[in-house]
Amino acid sequence: MKVRFWGVRGSIASPGPKTVRYGGNTTCIEIRTDNNELIILDAGTGIFPLSQMLLAELPVTANVLITHSHWDHIQGLPLFIPNFIPGNTLRLHGGFDPVSGKGIEQVMSVQLQYSYFPVREAEMKARIEYVTLTPEQSVKVGSATVTPYLLNHPVINFGYRIECNGKSLFFTGDHEPPYNIYGTDDAGHDEYQVFVDEKTKSIEDAMRGVDVLIADSSYTDAEYKTKQGWGHGTFSSSIHTARTAGVKVLFCTHHEPTRSDDALDIAFGDALRDNAQADSQLDIRIAREGESYEF
Repeated sequence: MKVRFWGVRGSIASPGPKTVRYGGNTTCIEIRTDNNELIILDAGTGIFPLSQMLLAELPVTANVLITHSHWDHIQGLPLFIPNFIPGNTLRLHGGFDPVSGKGIEQVMSVQLQYSYFPVREAEMKARIEYVTLTPEQSVKVGSATVTPYLLNHPVINFGYRIECNGKSLFFTGDHEPPYNIYGTDDAGHDEYQVFVDEKTKSIEDAMRGVDVLIADSSYTDAEYKTKQGWGHGTFSSSIHTARTAGVKVLFCTHHEPTRSDDALDIAFGDALRDNAQADSQLDIRIAREGESYEF
């Protein structure tokens, strides 16, 4: 498989001179199977430059896996250029929203309301299909097997395990490792800790042994003290999870939008130092817009 990053920032796009090296677009990751089948993880602003590249290989069938419906993960969909060209297919996969009672089709219908976007879905020329997924039930996407897992974020969020020809990848989307919401002296602490431990193990098992883990690593340990409950991980939590799950390569992503490239280098270097293990075989990297990795 081949991975290419088209957007690695979280929350809001942050273009400018201070984010040139790692990129300012929000989450979008291109996956190619050995058969060159196209899988796209999330549709943040990074999907727009991806769609420009795809114009060289029309017609395309794009299988887009949406982790969750927050804006920074879906806001590029209306401007996915192949949608406007006959002969293309956009197949959108994602979860059911218990709040609205709607499936993944909601991420298009909300954005394409005429008050907010000038082109209605009915006016788009491509074929648009919707696949609402069920947690831990695998689906075939070409030659790949995709399995969604519920992770921890303030809205339904799927992490995706993708397996193809003996290779495997896991993408967390936005994810905060489960934690105990009760104080140690509260009556509910011990019972809730059982749930936390079980959920943590189930997530680690979902990631177990993958070749590549792409994980939400938004914060430093110091920043997390005031951000607990916001639904995002840290460099340290991603490194710990990757080691526990026996991952080979970890890409830290969903970079804090106010963090410059230079500051990101410093934060990442500090995390490597603070989480150093002499016997660790884990390859730890920062996700960089435009970077490709083949395995």
